[in-house]
Amino acid sequence: MALQWDERDDKAVVTAKVLAADAVEQAGSGHPGTPISLAAAAYLLYQRHLRFDPRDPHWLGRDRFVLSAGHASLLQYIQLYLAGAGLELGDIKRFRTMDSKTPGHPEYGHTDAIEITTGPLGSGLAAAVGMAMAARREHGLYDPNTPLGESPFDHNVYVIAGDGCLQEGISSEASSLAGTQELGNLILIYDDNHISIEDDTSISFTEDPVARYEAYGWHTQRVDWIGQDGQYTDDVEALHQALLAAEAETGRPSIIALRTIIGAPTPKMQNTGAIHGAKLGEQALEGLKEALGVNPKTMFDVDPEVVAYTRQNALDRAEAALADWRPKFAAWAEANPEQRELLHRVRSGEMPAGLAEALPEFPAGQAVATRAASGKVLNAIASVMPELWGGSADLAGSNNTIMSGYPSFFPAERSSKAFTGNAFGRNLHFGVREHGMAGIMNGIAADRLTRVYGATFFVFADYMRGAVRLAALMDLPVVYVWTHDSVGVGEDGPTHQPVEHLTAYRAIPNLAIVRPADAAETAQAWKATLEQQHPVGMILTRQALPNPARGEGEELSSAEGVARGGYILADTDGTPDVILMGSGSEVQLALAAREVLAKDGIAARVVSMPCMEWFQQQPQAYRDEVLPPAVTARVSVEAGLALPWTPYVGSTGKSVSIETFGAVGSANELFQKFGITTEAVVAAAREVLA
Repeated sequence: MALQWDERDDKAVVTAKVLAADAVEQAGSGHPGTPISLAAAAYLLYQRHLRFDPRDPHWLGRDRFVLSAGHASLLQYIQLYLAGAGLELGDIKRFRTMDSKTPGHPEYGHTDAIEITTGPLGSGLAAAVGMAMAARREHGLYDPNTPLGESPFDHNVYVIAGDGCLQEGISSEASSLAGTQELGNLILIYDDNHISIEDDTSISFTEDPVARYEAYGWHTQRVDWIGQDGQYTDDVEALHQALLAAEAETGRPSIIALRTIIGAPTPKMQNTGAIHGAKLGEQALEGLKEALGVNPKTMFDVDPEVVAYTRQNALDRAEAALADWRPKFAAWAEANPEQRELLHRVRSGEMPAGLAEALPEFPAGQAVATRAASGKVLNAIASVMPELWGGSADLAGSNNTIMSGYPSFFPAERSSKAFTGNAFGRNLHFGVREHGMAGIMNGIAADRLTRVYGATFFVFADYMRGAVRLAALMDLPVVYVWTHDSVGVGEDGPTHQPVEHLTAYRAIPNLAIVRPADAAETAQAWKATLEQQHPVGMILTRQALPNPARGEGEELSSAEGVARGGYILADTDGTPDVILMGSGSEVQLALAAREVLAKDGIAARVVSMPCMEWFQQQPQAYRDEVLPPAVTARVSVEAGLALPWTPYVGSTGKSVSIETFGAVGSANELFQKFGITTEAVVAAAREVLA
């Protein structure tokens, strides 16, 4: 199909190039090069290929667009402005200024029509893989009887990435998995301009990325805007045909390597690292405008007729797309009342009826590792919460993350002896790709039509941290299942024993770290996690833990207190002499110490603190009830650094902790070696009382 394109489109592209240069110039900083040289590509995508409604950024039938090269944010902002999708010229003028809708990098939840926060290079591409996976799972969840490509839930995911994105490891991890998953709805435009901040990429990036993506199993194409005669032109017809071919390829993800010259046609600065991340300056800015045939002395000079044309075109395309989509959606809703109700519930954030009743009960007195308890919870709630899916970074058996009786999410022909694949399956296999897993989970969660979890050993959460931080920044409802939580890992030694990790992850704003003390707390931790729409890291043990009797008529209170982050687990008559507090496997030590102290007439309260973040969200009155300010004799115990406990033990309290790396030995030997014992808690209590 030939491209319909006239002089109004040429003027719109010129307008986009000039606006990008002007906006960076006025801001005094930014990244003008890519928004200038890719203006025609972005315009072609938004005005001819991307299915979206500028009036409704959350339209269910829309395609998704991800600017993985997030520093080039003006590339997207200007197209949203030209399409009338929530931005005006004044917003472009306020680029990179406080409280503007146009920050230096695209921010999810801040600017309309931004599908995901990008900036850390490669993270957007990984999230786009997640979005493409989510689209297929959503089809299977809501419309399983309709062939792929014919459902109102089917859509494409378009990405623009650069050399930097393709150098980052997260993009390699995610792209490899995308090829295995045969994501035919994923289309990547790779800006192959050979320039990074340190100028020519020949100093560090000499591979052939297209060959690499071919090896991943992607559909590959090359479009060169540098002619054989050396002349450079925005050959939108060639890119248009490549996009059509990519859209027609439904069995593989597609990459289009678009050879560009960064910043073209800016005199003296194009094709240099200098134009990547700094304003052009007066001379170069005027030279660019002269090369584009516009007045070099004006700033933000926009022809109203150009904007009227582009906005009308965007509306016309939206109306045509809606006219095709609405009857499909109406027919689906009529034929699938149960799925229609499920969609409504999931989009509203409501929990399914019967979630609490589905939680398993664990026999008192039967020791169980919290990782094992978590696996039982997942399998118990699977039938009542069909939107929940997830998996592990090649550690499913150790993380206990498989939902039994459900197929795995990968093409059926890739089935193995251990796992049966289904294009719409429920169990995810991320491979040994922790960072990629976390980035993919962000894309899945941002779509808000399913709930996702991903697992690995807690020590390997270090590999994921950049993507976890982005999830917290975006406040996405992702669940991280991090098992093997301390020196209790044992014989694998210090490389596999997280010590500082609890402290490091508690330091990320807006991320809740939940470390349940036993099986009952694990069940309640899952319930509390799913009932909210925020990121949570669940920290679980390898070793079995006691599962004492709890609740009405028992000495220990119900585990339902987990939802409040911290609660009184065991108390004494009147005001306690000392408060013992801990999380996870060390709560049992506090309970044992309480009994020892009672023999000497010392009244100890035990506080289980599975989640400091949730506890801090409680009213001050509740926190004072659990931790009375008058009781300053306090002891914490946790197989990690003492630092997070400082606000709770205060200046007169004491923490039983580990302040070094671990060692080789059994779990019991290591807890003894590092002094994480009942005796140490008792001694600390006597010390603070003295």
